[in-house]
Amino acid sequence: MTDRKLALAVWESLFRAQHEIFTAMANDFDDTPITQAEYDVLLTVTRSPEQTARLRDITSKMLISQPSVSRLVDRMVANGLLTKHPDPEDGRGALVTATDAGARAFRTVASVHGRSIAEHMSRLTEAEQRTLYELTEKLRPTRA
Repeated sequence: MTDRKLALAVWESLFRAQHEIFTAMANDFDDTPITQAEYDVLLTVTRSPEQTARLRDITSKMLISQPSVSRLVDRMVANGLLTKHPDPEDGRGALVTATDAGARAFRTVASVHGRSIAEHMSRLTEAEQRTLYELTEKLRPTRA
């Protein structure tokens, strides 16, 4: 069993590092056509085959509640970034597709955000980045 005091210190350090980096990168979205939350949705959608993802798959990758994801997707549909249609394989589900405008907005922000991520991660060597990746994947309950 892990020493409780050490476990708490590691947790706090991990949480604070994530929060501080996330806060620092929030300005990647200043003066861009999409918000950080919209970017997260478009990340999942544009990486999916034919730039189409199930709403439940988007929800599983987001750090907000299912109703919040649904409202966000509906706003993105209204803003012309996505289309949404019933899922023929799941009567209660929906398929979400990036529009040309949505994919374009995503690519615009992705180049800036990608450089920002690389800059923050460059504080670690490649070996440290691989180790951090392995450790964080190990901590995720769905990956254990």
